[in-house]
Amino acid sequence: MLELTTTRHNPEIDPGMHIWGWEIPVYLFLGGLVAGLMIISGVRLLLMRPTERHPMICCTVGPLLGLALLSLGMLALFLDLSHKMFVWRLYTTFQITSPMSWGSWILLLVYPALGANALAHLPEAIPALAKRFPVLVTISDFILGRPRLVLGIGLANMLVGIGLGIYTGILLGALTARPLWGSSLLGPLFLFSGLSTAAALLHGILLVALPKGERPAFADFLLGTLAKWSQGRAPDPSAGPVLAKADNSFLTIELGIIGLFLIGHLGSTETHRRAVDLLLHGPYAAVFWVGVIGIGIVTPLTLQFLEMRNRIRHTLVPSVFVLIGGLTLRFILVYAGQDSHWIQASLP
Repeated sequence: MLELTTTRHNPEIDPGMHIWGWEIPVYLFLGGLVAGLMIISGVRLLLMRPTERHPMICCTVGPLLGLALLSLGMLALFLDLSHKMFVWRLYTTFQITSPMSWGSWILLLVYPALGANALAHLPEAIPALAKRFPVLVTISDFILGRPRLVLGIGLANMLVGIGLGIYTGILLGALTARPLWGSSLLGPLFLFSGLSTAAALLHGILLVALPKGERPAFADFLLGTLAKWSQGRAPDPSAGPVLAKADNSFLTIELGIIGLFLIGHLGSTETHRRAVDLLLHGPYAAVFWVGVIGIGIVTPLTLQFLEMRNRIRHTLVPSVFVLIGGLTLRFILVYAGQDSHWIQASLP
């Protein structure tokens, strides 16, 4: 189990592993965000009544954003590969015990699930696009004319989204050579972190897209393209409080899972205690407590609670803070995890 010898010296491994750079945390963040968008849009599609006003943000903008963000995440993952020309070999086999194999196939399912969800209401949400491409109307009518197909699309988005969100945590949790990652809680932690960032993103977009006078003044410059595509159609503002409440629930659960993660390591072996000490008192402590706990969870949780009580004005600040916190969480866990190793138990 010893990682340091008198004959080996690899600057990327000794004394701590630094093989994964910025690409992996960015990929994990975008993957979790897309997973949250899939789950929220899938649930919204299933709960939507036939006479209900079309939820443009959740069921059209969300899936379309998910497709773009997942592509960016895949690009980051591709940049990290050492043998880029052989990436196709991942899809020539399926290894049931390999998290990376599961993740590779799950990622293939994300695109059709999100695409079908977006196409269901795309002509209604973006009439200008439907007018230019009439085939979109035909596809939408085909989907909406079959309630069982709509149900299947909603369930597919929920199930694939849950799989994608948990996989991003299991990818690290399965690498038990690094004691900080040796926890089964990473899967649920990344899932609920993805849900909170997705709810925050959709809530922020909703605030930006509200009619003038109801949205933050500094968001006006972002509305040109959206107003043109939607032909002045404003999203339903009633979705805002629902997303804010959901985000607060996700943040609360995420904070609880982080607490259990820390307690689990502190109550385990000396190696695990030293590993988690990197977050609590070590070189990553300041960023963890300020960036993840303070800015990423506690502050937006408090602000959104006050907003829902009409104590303060609704702004984009909580949404931005949640996104910053979600990205910081991935960077902290990836980098601190690589710095943790089993030989620490024998060091003075």
